Amino acid sequence: MAAITFDHVTRRHPGSKTPAVNALDLHIENGEFLVLVGPSGCGKSTSLRMLAGLEEVDGGRIMIDGRDITHTPPKDRDIAMVFQNYALYPHMSVADNMGFALKLGGVAKTVIRHRVEVAAEMLDLTQYLDRKPKALSGGQRQRVAMGRAIVRQPKVFLMDEPLSNLDAKLRVQTRTQIAQLQRRLATTTVYVTHDQVEAMTMGDRVAVLKDGVLQQCASPRELYRRPVNVFVAGFMGSPAMNLYTLPVGDGGVTFGDQLIPVPRRCLAAAGSEITFGIRPEHLHIVDAGGLEVDVDVVEELGSDAFVFGHCRINGESEQILLRADWRNPPAKGDTIRVRADPQEAHVFSTASGERLAD
Repeated sequence: MAAITFDHVTRRHPGSKTPAVNALDLHIENGEFLVLVGPSGCGKSTSLRMLAGLEEVDGGRIMIDGRDITHTPPKDRDIAMVFQNYALYPHMSVADNMGFALKLGGVAKTVIRHRVEVAAEMLDLTQYLDRKPKALSGGQRQRVAMGRAIVRQPKVFLMDEPLSNLDAKLRVQTRTQIAQLQRRLATTTVYVTHDQVEAMTMGDRVAVLKDGVLQQCASPRELYRRPVNVFVAGFMGSPAMNLYTLPVGDGGVTFGDQLIPVPRRCLAAAGSEITFGIRPEHLHIVDAGGLEVDVDVVEELGSDAFVFGHCRINGESEQILLRADWRNPPAKGDTIRVRADPQEAHVFSTASGERLAD
């Protein structure tokens, strides 16, 4: 068992006025794949390093299976970490790299060889065991780094942006392999990335951080469907949600010639204006009525076509993004009209940024 608990964990770097991680409360179930995501400097890597014992904890505590490991040395935490830069020994073969930690631990050679061979088979590395890292591609080197973690059979895997050095195609392929491997091994895994697409496609749950503060932790579907605030709404989802500040009217807000109904209790809490959000796939091109949009760019991606344009909302020129029919998308310079699906609207308090009850 390897359940992990961050209990009001805080980290302040020397000389910094604000905490890098501020009172992080987070529980990770045994065998769960949890992704920490957020923009650069949000505290995700610091959280991972505190769990690994590579960063001090200035407040709160970290527990694994109910045991307080806040001040336990890294070597005694039964954790294996996969880094961004592979960290392989260039003079050693793949097999020696994968088994090196076991060798240092005094494990018998026959046991090391068996574990290395099993891990190599999982990772499709068997034919490369006698090669040096310089003879491997980036994706293969990353799999060797993962194999080195697997052979240790730890309670917890930690992965710090392991795919960021790979090209786009290899990133997609490797993230699928990592997710499949984690489900096969059922080892508790904490994975750090700044790429929200990676987070959405890999994690059982995703924890979104901003400025060291946990914003929301939920399944990818829940994050997408019910973001708790404007930051999560704008950060999660590719392409991003359209967000506009609109005045509150009688019964809702006006978007083009549409009245988007908003529950009375939300209007009462909102004040004079709300932040209205609508995802690109919930804007539909219509023949008449709706909101007039001038098309600036059309991105055709085969099975998708994304239209980037501008329009006037509440008297201001605003950018807008929608998904169009890939078989017959508009062209650059066209003027189109769009309507929002009112059932898919998101409303937030402009003052606090928090989601209004719906």
